[in-house]
This record gives sequence, structure tokens and C-alpha cells, in this order.
Amino acid sequence: MNVTVHGRTHHYRTVTFDVRANAVLLIEQRLLPHEFRIVPARDFRQTARAIKDMIVRGAGAIGATAAYGLAQGAHTFRGRDVARFQAHVETVYATLKAARPTAVDPVNAMNYVRAAMRAGETVEEQQALALAAAEEFANEDVRHCEAIGQHGAKLIRSGMNVLTHCNAGWLAFVDIGSATAPMYAAQAQGRKFHVYCDETRPRSQGATLTAWELAQQKVSHQVIADNAAGHLMQRGKIDLVIVGSDRTLGRTGEVANKIGTYTKAVLAARHGIPFYVAIPLSTIDWHIKSGFDIPIEERDASEVLGAWGVAGGAKSGVRASRAPGRVYARVANPTSGALNPGFDVTPAELITGIITPAGILKPHELWARRRELGG
Repeated sequence: MNVTVHGRTHHYRTVTFDVRANAVLLIEQRLLPHEFRIVPARDFRQTARAIKDMIVRGAGAIGATAAYGLAQGAHTFRGRDVARFQAHVETVYATLKAARPTAVDPVNAMNYVRAAMRAGETVEEQQALALAAAEEFANEDVRHCEAIGQHGAKLIRSGMNVLTHCNAGWLAFVDIGSATAPMYAAQAQGRKFHVYCDETRPRSQGATLTAWELAQQKVSHQVIADNAAGHLMQRGKIDLVIVGSDRTLGRTGEVANKIGTYTKAVLAARHGIPFYVAIPLSTIDWHIKSGFDIPIEERDASEVLGAWGVAGGAKSGVRASRAPGRVYARVANPTSGALNPGFDVTPAELITGIITPAGILKPHELWARRRELGG
């Protein structure tokens, strides 16, 4: 995606790799929309922390980050003993896998890299194959998002009001995004439409990230409180819902996504509004048989009990320097605790269609077409 800083526009990917420094380069998403900064993760443990602490977040982005992190960790091994090297790689794999348990993209990405590594006979060969595979995974993520945009653009007509939840945009992938891909494609085709961005408490990814992306892309949009969606649907002000997914079950079509997605699906069904989920193939889990078996990440209570913001009435826009007074403010009653599940699961019967690189499918069609979809 193109980002404008100080009047200059450049194209960026959310995650890239510095071969010389053996570092994963990431956009520090916690600083957006007030500051645009690229930070290095200099070893695989730093890369895992970047995923866990949400410096980088979003299904495809953390998938590519994990793929690069595995290659990064592989390249730190010194020696020629293949057995010891494989044990080291297993440690790297386990560390990165544990960073965010709900999303399946990191596991699928690292499995892709490890499968490519098996063709190498020596440590050096496997290290080279790991980096090549990580690069290919990142490039494939972009191709998948491009295809999602091509298939999904036809859903968006001029004059529509579209609701999205959380951030399944460019920042959540290597480029383009999943839920935003049809929007960007429709915009490129000359259609005019309006997007409502759920604020997506408690971390407000809709208000901070999706709104920033759409502003950069000059797409008409407004941020709404999460609880305003039902009111707008009731008044006929939402025509279409498109969301992303952190794990979609290939067997059942159930979708795990940011907390609040299930609520929007129920509301959309109540009001007869089409509800679509956009995913690359790396987001499909072909093994878990029920949505109740998906591990749901429990995040820190502080996210619910307060909020991060910018002090001093800073103007909107992207800053290339240090974030101006970013602070945490306690909002809730001082003696109260909080429950903070990060995700929920939407049943297949509430989903109108799943926008994939292979086309728009009904949830039950995933399993029927699993060979075509990589299952």
C-alpha cells in the first residue's frame, strides 16, 4: 500500500526481511495512526515478542512474520550437524507458534517453510531454502489478497454503505488486505461507496488502523462505536458486511475472528444483510472439527479497563518522528477486573459467503473443494 508521510508517498509492505542484518522489519502498528515507524526484530525471540505484543498483527501479517522468523532463527545456527540444526529449528518453531494461539496462519506459514527445507541435504542448503520459502509465502499472501479483491469487488456497488470490523486490511497482511481488498478493487474500478469502521474495542483496530488505511487510500469512511452497528442496520444504512478471519475451519466453515464479529453476524442475519468473510488460503484450518475446539486467546485485562491514546490534542495524520505523548488512561472503576477474550467464533449458517482467492464460496464448499484449496 502507498503511505504518505510529510507529503511524500512511498509503497510499503507490512513485513519484509533484511538479509544482511538477519532481521524482520515491521511497521510498528501500536503507534498508528499518530506515527509511522518501521522497527527491526533482530532475532527469532524478538520476532515472537513482536507477534505476541501486537507490534505486528493480523492473520497474513503474523503468518509472514512467523515464516521470516523461522528462517531468521535457522540462520543463527552455526555448525554442520543436521540433527542439531533440526532440533534448533524445532525450538524456533515452538517459540513462534506460541506467540498468538488463535490464528492459524503462523503455523501454516512455518509448515510451508519447513516442508521446503526438507529438500536440502546440508544445514547451509536448508537455511537458504528457508529464506526462499518465507519470501514465497509473503509473495503468495499478496497474490491471494489481489485475487480476493478481484472476486469480491463485484459485491460492492456505487452508493453502498459497507461495514467492516477490526482491521483485515493491508496492515493485517503483507499488502492489500482481505476484507479491504474488494473495497480497494472496487475503488480502482471507479465505484463510490462509504465504509463504516467498527472501532473494535478493546484495542480499537478499526478506529486506529482501518480508518487510517482508508484515509490514506482516500476511501469515504466513518468510525462508529461497536454498539452503533445494530442501529444503523435497523435504519437501512448498512448494505453489506465484510470481515476477515484469523482461522476458518475447512470442515465446517466456522470463522474465528476478532471479538464482536459473531455479534455483527447475528445482527446482519436479523436484518437480511449479506455477511461475507474474506480469507487467503493460509487462514484455513483443515484439521479442527468444531469451532468450540479453537483456542481463544485471553488477553490482558488492562486492554478492557483503559485505552491508549495521544495526549495534548495532537493533530491527525502520520508523523515520522516520535509519537507525541502516547499514554494509557484507566477508564474503568479502579477496583474492578475484566475478562478479555480476543476472538469469537461465527457459525457457518450466519455467513453468506467466503471470499477466497479461488472465488466466493459457501462455507460448506470449503471441504467439498479442499483439494483445490490446498487441504
